[in-house]
Amino acid sequence: MTANEALELVQPGHSVFIHSAAATPKELVKALAARSNVLHDVRISSIHTEWEAPYTDPEHVHAFEVNAFFVGGNIRKAVNEGRANYIPMFLSEIPKYFRSGDYPIDVALITVSPPDNHGFCTLGVSCDVSKSAIDMARIIIAEINPRMPRVIGDAVIHISQITATVDVDYELYQQKITDPSDRELQIGQHVASLIEDGATLQMGIGGIPNAVLKCLTNHKDLGIHTEMFSDGIVDLVEKGVINGKMKKTQRGLLVSSFAIGTNKLYKFMDNNPTVRLLDVEYVNNPTTIRLNPKVTAINSAIEVDLFGQVCADSIGTMQYSGVGGQVDFMRGAALSPGGKPIIAIPSVTGKGISRIVPYLKPGASVVTTRAHVHYVITEYGIAHLHGKNLKQRAKALINIAHPDAREGLEKEAHNIFNSPL
Repeated sequence: MTANEALELVQPGHSVFIHSAAATPKELVKALAARSNVLHDVRISSIHTEWEAPYTDPEHVHAFEVNAFFVGGNIRKAVNEGRANYIPMFLSEIPKYFRSGDYPIDVALITVSPPDNHGFCTLGVSCDVSKSAIDMARIIIAEINPRMPRVIGDAVIHISQITATVDVDYELYQQKITDPSDRELQIGQHVASLIEDGATLQMGIGGIPNAVLKCLTNHKDLGIHTEMFSDGIVDLVEKGVINGKMKKTQRGLLVSSFAIGTNKLYKFMDNNPTVRLLDVEYVNNPTTIRLNPKVTAINSAIEVDLFGQVCADSIGTMQYSGVGGQVDFMRGAALSPGGKPIIAIPSVTGKGISRIVPYLKPGASVVTTRAHVHYVITEYGIAHLHGKNLKQRAKALINIAHPDAREGLEKEAHNIFNSPL
């Protein structure tokens, strides 16, 4: 049917889940917003989604209650203006929450790859929490997109399970991949110096992860077990640097819960027997993560205070992103034999404001506690915090702060500890 016809299945009072990231079903989302004149009390949930989110526009507020488990750029304004809500939760716990029935899901809007000869589709580039959502949904409405790669793993669904299908043909959302800056390459080199041959990597998307990957061409026998990955891994796989031969779980396989990048990545994933997209309850479980050797988890932050507390999802009280899987992997890496949990950040923002601060901003949320943090890295070096007392932590962090910020940080540290460092 058409998207508008399919969305007639959504009725007042329904709870609707929207497929994640590059698998966001663009046409179904538009059709859902277009029905706001006949809907009310419809609860919409998702993690990170791409494209526009018209259901958060002011004219639809009477119809939809939006609950996001992660805040992306398309809903950030709505969340901070009160038209949408954020639910903080570890990414690994969301599938369990859905499956418990405590957060009922009536309808799942998804994108799938075309059915094979046996009628099986896949959720393509996003398994994450979406697998648990379709397991619980009474009504499943799917865009069938021939451009969606067929990806091996947990996210397989038979066409007979789908209530209504809509044929579409548009390019998946593509993340703009840019060359790392000189600052990001400096950070990448510091991070790469901590990564040992045979390590299992977790990293996300962006300038710093791309820079790290560019610095790993001389490494050997690296593995991937990560919440998500992007284009940066493809070249290292093709060069044999990433082969997964030292992993203890899913040996030889690239394990993730979702992926977002360019068509280069999506073509690489299509019917690739070395790629596994699995339920994030498994992928992000610290007890799963810790089984692999030398897990090196590379995550970012908005700011880090002198005690080592990490704010990664808000700017003061303004909600910027979400808890995601940072804590899952920071803890899993710490428990892994030879593991290294790393926070990697530029020393200053684009406006020149120090990211290493005496105190987190009022209202800022602590995503990763000071006890979880082992390494903090900027372009100025590596601060090893694990096992250090509070004064030693502050001194190590000041040493990797931007030179222009160090004097002020030292004065604040003196006031905090009533003594010089």
